[in-house]
Amino acid sequence: MAIFSRGGRHARAEETPIPTAVESAATSGPYDVSDAPDGVQRLDLGSMQIPAVPGVEVRVQAGNEGVVQQVVLGEGPSTLQLIVVAAPRSEGIWDEVREEVGASLTSQGGQLQETEGPYGVELLARVPTPNGPVDLRIAGIDGPRWMVQAVFQGPVAITPSSAPLLGECLRGLVVDRGNEAKPVKEPLPLRLPKDVAAQGAAAQGSAAAAGEAEPPTEEPRRRPSPRPRS
Repeated sequence: MAIFSRGGRHARAEETPIPTAVESAATSGPYDVSDAPDGVQRLDLGSMQIPAVPGVEVRVQAGNEGVVQQVVLGEGPSTLQLIVVAAPRSEGIWDEVREEVGASLTSQGGQLQETEGPYGVELLARVPTPNGPVDLRIAGIDGPRWMVQAVFQGPVAITPSSAPLLGECLRGLVVDRGNEAKPVKEPLPLRLPKDVAAQGAAAQGSAAAAGEAEPPTEEPRRRPSPRPRS
């Protein structure tokens, strides 16, 4: 399911950025790294820092070099997939992305409607899968030169109070955009923490030494997209 189109009015790369201060501090996240409150334990994935919330499982899919391809948080039967992409300095892109997401879901036979949520206009969708229909709630949060796309799946998509810790994680999320010029909608780079990456490399080395076959690993995809988890 391709979500981020390279067409449209934001298709060109951003101009060389000039660092600027955020106009006002946010009272609730997702936060830009310049606004993030201190004293919070977070899992540092590079451009995305996820607050450590007891009761939430963080599932990270990464390639051989520790490049993170997908981040999914779990609370019971509900999940939250997080995607963070570059955005232009002048305006947010969620309105445009929302149209692309809606068109993609509809083309796959999904039932779709827009609703007002805590972050503005969101999408509610029921998408067919081989194991039956799946409910999704998709929110977009525009920040200073970035956008977070949050894809809730399962009971939380219909009843947010059924998995309140996932909402807490989204509100505490920190985005470190960096100062590099990037094409609009380009996923910001994510990586495993050094200690986790080192453990993974050691485990692979031990498996190779023991003559065990390792499963093939996908190359990192430049445009990750939320998929219903059947």
